[in-house]
Amino acid sequence: MPPNGGRLFNKPLQLIREHCNPDGVRQMLRLPMVLKKTFLSRDVARPMRRGVTLLTCGLLACVLLGCGTDPGRDVKPMSSPAASPAGADASAIMPLDKVSKSQAAAVSQRIANTEITITYSRPVARGRELFGALVPYGQVWNPGADRATAMAVSRDITIEGRPLAAGKYSLWAIPQRDRWTIIFSRAADVFHTPYPGEAQDALRFEARVEAGAHMEALCFYFPTVEGKDAVLRIHWGTVVVPLAISVL
Repeated sequence: MPPNGGRLFNKPLQLIREHCNPDGVRQMLRLPMVLKKTFLSRDVARPMRRGVTLLTCGLLACVLLGCGTDPGRDVKPMSSPAASPAGADASAIMPLDKVSKSQAAAVSQRIANTEITITYSRPVARGRELFGALVPYGQVWNPGADRATAMAVSRDITIEGRPLAAGKYSLWAIPQRDRWTIIFSRAADVFHTPYPGEAQDALRFEARVEAGAHMEALCFYFPTVEGKDAVLRIHWGTVVVPLAISVL
């Protein structure tokens, strides 16, 4: 091998390392010309030129077949944002009086390899007394507005230690001063009233109530995510209901 023969591989290997970048791909397309100029400018025996060419072609084939895409570039959001109102033009300016009083929202959280997505509308306090007044104690209530709040889970989970199978559910509650009854209904795509009935219940349990800072608009959020465990909070006004979730 010529004294500097090892440098013949520098350009191909550099291009292979950079192949996932657009500029690297363009450079790879120029590789045959680079090799041609390299071999013409060096005193390399014909058998070695043939061997190096075959090796380079093999490396390029492996790169294109095995590493043709950068996985990081293919990552997509876990869930689509809340859909626009039917027939709405996203580019149009909406008059203020046409804006919903309880605007649509969605929150998604991946816990290990399980995805949880909650879609809901966010009623606003606007100075009103909430629980025990606007939302009566002891009556079934959908924590949201318009379409019933829904939760979709991609794999089986436990919530407050109770099993909930993968699927989509509407979410309901019976508020009390110190405890809420939480209900997951199999009737997933329904309006926020009336309650679909106990026959549709997939899960029903009691959850404790905590006091928190004032939250003007109803909010679902995940303040804690660790390993295979998370906490989902329902928060409106100064009332907070934490729900412990674990995935299998």
